[in-house]
Amino acid sequence: MAADFRTPDRLLPAAAEDPTTPQGHPPNPVLSTPAVPDATHDGLRFWQYMLAGSVAGVVEHTAMFPVDTLKTHMQASMPPCRPALSLRAVLRNAVASEGGALSLYRGLPAMALGAGPAHAVYFSVYEFAKSALTDRLGPNNPAAHAASGVVATVASDAVFTPMDTVKQRLQLTSSPYTGVGHCIRTVLRDEGPGAFFVSYRTTVVMNAPYTAVHFATYEAAKRMLGDMAADEESLAVHATAGAAAGALAAAVTTPFDVVKTQLQCQGVCGCERFSSSSIGDVFRTIIKRDGYSGLMRGWKPRMLFHAPAAAICWSTYEASKSFFERFNEERRK
Repeated sequence: MAADFRTPDRLLPAAAEDPTTPQGHPPNPVLSTPAVPDATHDGLRFWQYMLAGSVAGVVEHTAMFPVDTLKTHMQASMPPCRPALSLRAVLRNAVASEGGALSLYRGLPAMALGAGPAHAVYFSVYEFAKSALTDRLGPNNPAAHAASGVVATVASDAVFTPMDTVKQRLQLTSSPYTGVGHCIRTVLRDEGPGAFFVSYRTTVVMNAPYTAVHFATYEAAKRMLGDMAADEESLAVHATAGAAAGALAAAVTTPFDVVKTQLQCQGVCGCERFSSSSIGDVFRTIIKRDGYSGLMRGWKPRMLFHAPAAAICWSTYEASKSFFERFNEERRK
C-alpha cells in the first residue's frame, strides 16, 4: 500500500469503541499515536521533513556536480564563431583548460549554500501540500502529487535561484570570479540585486512542469514497483522510481533549462547578453541563432544528471525520514 505522508497532528485516530469501557462513559482520549502499519512515514515533525530534504538535496547535488558543470558548459551561449561542442569535447576542454578534474567542482560551495535550504523548503512544502490535497482528492491521486510538486517548486526556487546563478557563473570555463563571495560582490556592484533573480520566472516555468512530471511519475512508479517488490518502501524501489521520474522530467523540460542557463550566464566569458529577460524573446533568439536543436543543447548530461540524482535524492530523503521515524518511536517509549 502506498505510504501516507500526513502529518502527526492530523493522524491522531479517533478512539475506537472498547467493549471493556463501562456503558455511558466516554473512552479515554488518545494521547499518543499507536503503531499504524499502513502509515509508514507518519509521525514526523516539520523540522524533520526540512532536515531530511536538506540532507537529500546536498547529497544529490554534490554527487552529481561534475555532470551539472558539463551541462552548463554545453548550454551557455558562446560567441557565434565558436561551434557547439559535444559532451566528450566539453569534458576534455574543461579538464584540460581549467587545471584538471577539480575544475568540474567549481561552484560547489554556492550549490551547497543554496541546495540545503531550498530542498528543505521543497520537501516540507511538498509533504504538507500533499497531505492537504489527498484529503480532498483521495489517496494515490496523480493530480494531488503533481499540484503538490508545483507548489513546492515555486517556494524552493525563490530560495535557490540566487545561489544557482552564482554556481552557473563559477562553472563557466575561464570564469572571472575567484569564489562565491567575489561573484556575489561583483554581480551586486555591476548588475544589481535583480541579476540574481533574472532567471526566476524561467526557472519556475521550467520546474513547474518538471516537478509535476517528476512527482506524478515517481509516485506511480513506486506503486507499480511496490506491487512487484516485497517492500514498497525499500531503498531499491525509491531509487528506481526516482531515476525514472528524473530522466523523464529532465528530457521534457530541457528547452527551459537552456533558457535559464543562458539568462544566468549572459555577459560572462563571452556569453551573449539579452536585451530582455522575456522567455519568449530568449527562445526566439536561440532558435534564430542555433536552430531548434539549440533548445535541446545539453540534454544528454541533463538526463545523465537527473536520473541518478533523483535516485540518490529520493533514497537519501526516504532513509532520513525512516531514521526520524525510529528516533520518534524511541522517544515515545
